[in-house]
Amino acid sequence: MYRPLADELRPKNLDDVCGQKHILGQGGMLRRIIESGRIPNLIFYGPSGVGKTTVASIIAEQTQRKLYKLNATTASSGDVRDIIAQVDTLMAPGGILLFLDEIQYFNKKQQQTLLEHMESGKITIIASTTENPYFYVYNAILSRATVFEFKPLTGEDVLPAVHRAVAYMEEKLSLKAKAEEGALEHIAFASGGDVRKALNAVELLFSASVPDEKGNVTIALDDAQSISQRSAMRYDRDGDSHYDILSAFQKSIRGSDPNAAVHYLARLLEGGDLPSPCRRLLVIAAEDIGLAYPQAISIVKSCVDAALQLGLPEARIPLAEAAIFLATCPKSNSAICAIEEAFADLKSGHTGDIPAHLKDSHYSGAAKMGRGLTYIYPHGHPNSYVKQQYLPDEIKDRTYYSYGNNKIEQTCKSYWDEVFKSAEKGK
Repeated sequence: MYRPLADELRPKNLDDVCGQKHILGQGGMLRRIIESGRIPNLIFYGPSGVGKTTVASIIAEQTQRKLYKLNATTASSGDVRDIIAQVDTLMAPGGILLFLDEIQYFNKKQQQTLLEHMESGKITIIASTTENPYFYVYNAILSRATVFEFKPLTGEDVLPAVHRAVAYMEEKLSLKAKAEEGALEHIAFASGGDVRKALNAVELLFSASVPDEKGNVTIALDDAQSISQRSAMRYDRDGDSHYDILSAFQKSIRGSDPNAAVHYLARLLEGGDLPSPCRRLLVIAAEDIGLAYPQAISIVKSCVDAALQLGLPEARIPLAEAAIFLATCPKSNSAICAIEEAFADLKSGHTGDIPAHLKDSHYSGAAKMGRGLTYIYPHGHPNSYVKQQYLPDEIKDRTYYSYGNNKIEQTCKSYWDEVFKSAEKGK
């Protein structure tokens, strides 16, 4: 019976697990828990192919528990009950460890059926998810389990597994393999941190190789590149990676790093996502550049319009222009700070009635109601300014906007300081 190479080479002990040294290295919290033999209910959170299922298997082996695996995309509550029925039977004398993959696909009712079993102690549940559990797993489950995050693997983490896979395939097929320079490294780094994907690539390369008369095969760099193209990136428009990349994209521009900005833009576009960076660039122009360069939003709007009209792949050019432009622009968040302060007052009930002189007076009877009687038209005064109250009485001295520390806003501040002085002198 055929078994994928990734399954045949699944690590049997914690030392062979790729990466995850923050939790599985010597002294790591998860490692200490496993070595104690007292396993609580656990939630493993992280991308595919980084060792979540492997660690669950190692836990079952080291604690002599019967391991059952269910995938929440196809499993039902009935499947869970069937497994529970085997507790205290000859089928599971040492207890049961239930590994529930992709728990986020269980609805609330299905997740609630796990609660009584999690609390009884007769069954240990290890749930895994590729999505942030704090968004997708209900609080009742979270409060009864310990969450461990499995980090994405680097190429350096994956490379030893690739070398082990090559050695294993050589022995299994009685062949001698010679890898061209950079071929194995490319497999490791192009896997996007997914060990399973890297081992599948090794297996495919051996399958496609034709031995010479001496039983030798060559792992060509061109073949490695062909088999792993477009695989070095994790991206899901509806998943955590989508929002993580967008967050990193905006923060890089806000931090004035054009290199990082272009990098994260490329990751978004490589995933085929054109609308998200277009929208985010417009947000950044208003939120992070703001009044330090008010024309920025017009320039970015032109780049976005061009990108949407061109479509991918050409859209990457005006969007790169916009990203680099924004990253190198002066920054100001004075506008968003002002509007957030105004919203905060509204939510806390600090509003008040609009001053009578500002209310609409373009209708008969307005004067009898005292509307607009004392309003002063600014354009009839020097610099089109005259001092009068605009905010409601309850918050008449409230300040929402503070000039940003940049050339344009400071120039505006200097202008208005002079206007206000002149108005005071003219009284």
